[in-house]
Amino acid sequence: MDLITHVLIAYLVTLGLVGFHVQYLAAGALAGGLPDADALLFPLARRWPILSHRGITHSFLGITVIALGGALIAPLILPGSVLIYFAVFLLGGALHILLDGFTNYSVPPLLPFSRRRVAFDAERAVNFFVLIFSVVSMYVLLGVERNVVALDIYWASVYFLGAFFALYLGLRLGARLWLGRNARAYGAFDYIVPTENPFVWFLFGESREGDRLHRSLGRYVVGRGLQGPYTLDLPVAAPTPGSSAPIESAAAALERSYPLLAREPAGRFGRMAEETHMFARADRTAEGGWIARWYSIEFGMLGRWMTIEVSFPPGDVPPKIDRAFRRIVMPWSDPASSGPQRATAP
Repeated sequence: MDLITHVLIAYLVTLGLVGFHVQYLAAGALAGGLPDADALLFPLARRWPILSHRGITHSFLGITVIALGGALIAPLILPGSVLIYFAVFLLGGALHILLDGFTNYSVPPLLPFSRRRVAFDAERAVNFFVLIFSVVSMYVLLGVERNVVALDIYWASVYFLGAFFALYLGLRLGARLWLGRNARAYGAFDYIVPTENPFVWFLFGESREGDRLHRSLGRYVVGRGLQGPYTLDLPVAAPTPGSSAPIESAAAALERSYPLLAREPAGRFGRMAEETHMFARADRTAEGGWIARWYSIEFGMLGRWMTIEVSFPPGDVPPKIDRAFRRIVMPWSDPASSGPQRATAP
């Protein structure tokens, strides 16, 4: 969840619980975003991994320590009750953990006693549409309306935003739980991946038999059913050194490109091929060669996903690897597809 949405939701909840007390509203909103300050600890995190992003500050122990410190320091800045300060700091931190755990990025709530990480996979880690909505809402609440409009109008705005986030997160969670119970009915799917659109989800599955990987991908649209599933059959091992057999089909381009992903150096997308679920399609180029596009179905923004492109020019020319943000073009004509499947929407 993005920082602005964290702060906004913490502000709304704090306002609903303690009312218009500036000092407590400021503390609650600050606490809603404070755990992400661990991003500033990256030099120390190299030596002590527990300080890395979404580490100890995203645990119940971490937010309790932050709340204790905040409760002792805050009254020196703005007078108020130490107990109420502690409560709103703890509340803001707990909301942060809950919202982060709601996404496809995990949090370790019991660190350092347990390293087990939790993720509901019900929302994107950063959803740019929600971010834009939160920025506009924050500007309206604190810049346009506060101390300007009648109190009833301000409360109406607060209730509207509270209802919006409750409905939005409820829709996300409901769809995720429904898919969790029914994904297997559509195919060999093991993972459910949210997109920025709460009505669109990816279903992904992977299995291994010997030296072959089998992957499946479906695109589920609430109210319309599943598009797919589409399948990939891939070699685990790299191609024979020196092999320069011409590529005659999309399947051959995918087989030749997949082992090359493991050689991709840490660069613009880091170790993307190792840290995400990837699916691909291959197309013939205008020059007569082939290009295989490997999409990360987890890392995307504004309708585009991180993509590794492997180009095979015609002739005896080495392949080229590039990285970009691309729209996922689902292979609707893939003969392995069983076509769209309708089902009752969650």
